[in-house]
Amino acid sequence: MVRDPLATEDSPELQPVLDALDDPECRRIVRQLDEPMTASEISTQCDIPTSTTYRKLERLTDASILSEKTAIRTDGHHTSEYSLAFEEVSVYLDEGRQFEVSISRPTQSAEEQLAGLWAEVRKET
Repeated sequence: MVRDPLATEDSPELQPVLDALDDPECRRIVRQLDEPMTASEISTQCDIPTSTTYRKLERLTDASILSEKTAIRTDGHHTSEYSLAFEEVSVYLDEGRQFEVSISRPTQSAEEQLAGLWAEVRKET
């Protein structure tokens, strides 16, 4: 399943975000993602076993810190690529003195917005 946190709200659940940011290997992945990468590329770049990499990528996408997109390949073997889905993460106290988290997202180009809309249409058909 390809997950795009840019299509979701800016206030994800607090605990998954804190858990992901508390994980040293998740932080290492975030630091290495200058451009979209596959799980195997991330595994190699971060020197993390592939099975562990997949678990960390799931944790990061569930927390809305990474986005996962399908990279279409000419050989027909499509793969997922992961990229950063945030510019800033803020944890704060709301008016009821409850902890909240807010994630500011990068600005999307018109092409990226159209790709997102098309992906949503494909899900519905």
